[in-house]
Amino acid sequence: MKRRDFLFTSTLAALAMNDLYAFAKWSNSLPENGAKMPVLFIGHGSPMNAIEDNEFSRGWKSLAGKLPSPTAIVVVSAHWETLGTKITTMEKPRTIHDFVGFPEKLFQQSYPAPGHPKLAAEIISTVKSTAILPDEQWGLDHGTWSILLPMFPKADIPVIQLSLDRSKGPSYHFELAKELRSLRKKGVLIIGSGNIVHNLGRILWEDKAYDWAIEFDSKIKTAIDANDSKTLIDYTSLGKAALLSVPSNEHYLPLLYAAGLRDEKDKVSYLNDKTTMGAISMRSVMYHS
Repeated sequence: MKRRDFLFTSTLAALAMNDLYAFAKWSNSLPENGAKMPVLFIGHGSPMNAIEDNEFSRGWKSLAGKLPSPTAIVVVSAHWETLGTKITTMEKPRTIHDFVGFPEKLFQQSYPAPGHPKLAAEIISTVKSTAILPDEQWGLDHGTWSILLPMFPKADIPVIQLSLDRSKGPSYHFELAKELRSLRKKGVLIIGSGNIVHNLGRILWEDKAYDWAIEFDSKIKTAIDANDSKTLIDYTSLGKAALLSVPSNEHYLPLLYAAGLRDEKDKVSYLNDKTTMGAISMRSVMYHS
């Protein structure tokens, strides 16, 4: 038995028989009528955006109000890096406060959305290029809940996370995303959460941006507009601005998941298209029909 098949079988075996029946019923009942959910890349920035009423959180709220109601949400967050690709499979993911030095009010926030073991099992089964490993330990990190709290404050939509395999290059993440395209026709909202420009070592505590940050963000927008996946994947070819904007790629890679999920007929829309604090691009992207 192949490792991938073994992992999927093991995951299903952990479910009770009535859950297996529910899994089949859920999977078969999902819409396959050609309508597609949008795909999002959200520039999440500071965790404080989760609780502050500012231009970024208001943008997320406005966006959520225009989306079709999702059956579930899958998030690829910059803040879950692993060896191998993992997916959360627990029924009740915990809220992870993976930051320090912020006000106590932020640590008091909880996002008690249910998990979705059945959807996780379907993703494990769907992906053929690599073994997706089930994970019962992680939960929802701030790359996920800090954007979902303003967008879907009721926390009543099931949420799972897909990790970033830190051992793989950009093309791996882009190609993996392509294997998840069928979920868009099943009401699943897939979100990449990171930042196109993210250099904490060059932060300015004011609302302005370095020229190189503006340059790189603009070049990536041009590539998105042109559906130029080669440039998005080979972003280091964009020179010094790229090296300064992406000193480590965990915040950039979630954009490649959104881009990999793009359909040729999709339109592109932007929100929060602003670079602030010197070196943080808050640009968010939506691919949609």
